[in-house]
Amino acid sequence: MNKNRRIAVIGSGISGAICAWLLREHADVCLFEAAARFGGHTHTVVDHTPTGPVAIDTGFMVFNRANYPLLSALFDELGVATHPTSMSFAASFDGGALEWAGTDLNGLFGQRRNLVRPAFWRMLNGIVRFNRIARDSLSQPVDARLTVAGFLDRHGLDDTFRTRYLYPMAAAIWSCPQASVARFPAQSFLRFFANHGLIQLAGRPQWLTVYGGASTYMNRLIADLGERARVACPVTRVERRDDGVELVFDDGQRAAFDEVVLACHSDQALRLLADPGSSERRVLAAIPYQPNRVFLHRDPALMPRARRVWSSWNYLSAGADDGVGAQAVSVTYWMNSLQRLATRDDYFVSLNPLREPHPERVVGEYCYEHPVFTAEALQAQRALPQIQGRRHTWFAGAWTGYGFHEDGMRSGVEVATALGAAVPWQAEMTASRTLAQGAARPLGQAA
Repeated sequence: MNKNRRIAVIGSGISGAICAWLLREHADVCLFEAAARFGGHTHTVVDHTPTGPVAIDTGFMVFNRANYPLLSALFDELGVATHPTSMSFAASFDGGALEWAGTDLNGLFGQRRNLVRPAFWRMLNGIVRFNRIARDSLSQPVDARLTVAGFLDRHGLDDTFRTRYLYPMAAAIWSCPQASVARFPAQSFLRFFANHGLIQLAGRPQWLTVYGGASTYMNRLIADLGERARVACPVTRVERRDDGVELVFDDGQRAAFDEVVLACHSDQALRLLADPGSSERRVLAAIPYQPNRVFLHRDPALMPRARRVWSSWNYLSAGADDGVGAQAVSVTYWMNSLQRLATRDDYFVSLNPLREPHPERVVGEYCYEHPVFTAEALQAQRALPQIQGRRHTWFAGAWTGYGFHEDGMRSGVEVATALGAAVPWQAEMTASRTLAQGAARPLGQAA
């Protein structure tokens, strides 16, 4: 590979950071980040308290070795320390009128009246039925046009099971409204649930969190890039020429490169291209995004009412209006449980809270956007190879897969490999691609 070849990477989330990091020994690479910090959804916030600093993740929080083989390999190579965490899930409906947790029997019947609620027992029966039906369905082809709602209709799974269990859990996983879950393609949904052990009671993967916060790994990648990583440096336009590309920055300056990697959301990539082709428009415009308002705080009022129901992930609903028809999902993460925080104070990260936390208990407020996967979005993923690498332009991001950190890393690694980087994790790459079946295909593979 020509080490003098100039490559620009736009976006410093996991996709852009790993792509630039892998290319650093093989090309003259520059990483550009528009925001005032590196990392994208990798964002650890340090709260300085009288007893010492407390590091809390507000974006990417957890991973497991079974479903995140590439990320696990990177952490091993960087020597990033991790520790086990609990991925317990709870749901609170109608302002606490119905609450349950999947931790154990005490959590499941955290409200003792659940024992005598026929609807609650129907939900439990629905869980058992769904798990069995989902496992059976994976052994045979599922109509690619079939949505999750259509799949549930076909198998007679009622609204109680959907709105009190499956939709809330999936909405919390993908940070999207219940209505988006209902429209998710069933085949990809079932495969994801199976891969993550969500349709079985035993053999679920052990989840892990990064000791000291996820930004630990990001800081090491950025440190290795040194002056080649530039923060608060917004690119406003990418102009393409026969012999390369030219970046236009917000201050009017320009810089020429041989190749550009757009490691950002697909809609952002489309806005950056000065002259997108019709195929690029079709792919990049097909994936919608859900903006999510996030608070880091210490207000327990945004948790389930019953303390014994408290879990690592807590779905909250005030009533019928914020169920299937809601515009956003409301989830509170109990960070003491997730990160084993060494503090007596409870810390929470609330996504689209039903009401804002008490101002005196707010540590910070942020906004993260997450891709929403529809049949059209998956179609766009399959068409990605048609535009990848054309006109010196490459695309990377978690949107090319299921929207998670492993998907973002895999896409960044694949682009870096295509641009000539030597990647040590071949077995992990194969495993990661296998897990992504039903999402984006590898570079160059026909759609």
